[in-house]
Amino acid sequence: MQPDLHTGAPYSAGSTDIAAQQNKVLRNTYLLLAISLIPTVIGAAVGTNFINFSFMRASPIMSVLVMLAVFYGWIYAIEKNRDSVLGVGLLLGFTAFLGLMMAPLLQTILSLRNGGQLVMMAAGGTAAVFFVLSGIASTTKRDFSFLNKFLLVGFVVIMLAVLANIFLQSPVLQLTLCAAFIIFSSAIILWQINSIVRGGETNYVSATLTLYVSLYNIFTSLLQLLGIFGGDRD
Repeated sequence: MQPDLHTGAPYSAGSTDIAAQQNKVLRNTYLLLAISLIPTVIGAAVGTNFINFSFMRASPIMSVLVMLAVFYGWIYAIEKNRDSVLGVGLLLGFTAFLGLMMAPLLQTILSLRNGGQLVMMAAGGTAAVFFVLSGIASTTKRDFSFLNKFLLVGFVVIMLAVLANIFLQSPVLQLTLCAAFIIFSSAIILWQINSIVRGGETNYVSATLTLYVSLYNIFTSLLQLLGIFGGDRD
């Protein structure tokens, strides 16, 4: 028998049962998010140490387009199976894939003399952003659902810019995208955790997926910015 990952009815202020259910969703989300980092690290380690990504550099446009197709196809599969154990398995496989896809960036950063330090700084910065925003989102009485429209517009604008930069390969646009991803993903974290607390999200697989992608984007964006502005090159 497959477990039901949905855990509750719509949020009702003053209902201890509903509050307990939403706390369970939040705990399960944090637990699955922590577990998802394990395959990410494994994928990143394998890709960084054992795979030559020169084929991606030879065909950057095709590589990015294929990666985007796999990325959104995998997300679709996770969401379709979010109420089953299969959804959890697909999510963990997805995090391993993204760890693998992070490897070319890690190879570039680790080729710098202070590359290891930059990776630690990006990881620390990402963790700090998450803990601060999650603390705000889970304790405030404010409803952040007003961010819905901003997030939708932001997603469309960022995706159009990403697609444009596949062909333009503009360093300035890439820097702008890194900053935009950090701001957008931070808003996503604030909105998603607040939505769990207020009962708008009752499935921890979907919630974990959203938070994981946001953290991934923040980390990789910070790492790119640190590599550009703080890299110690020979």
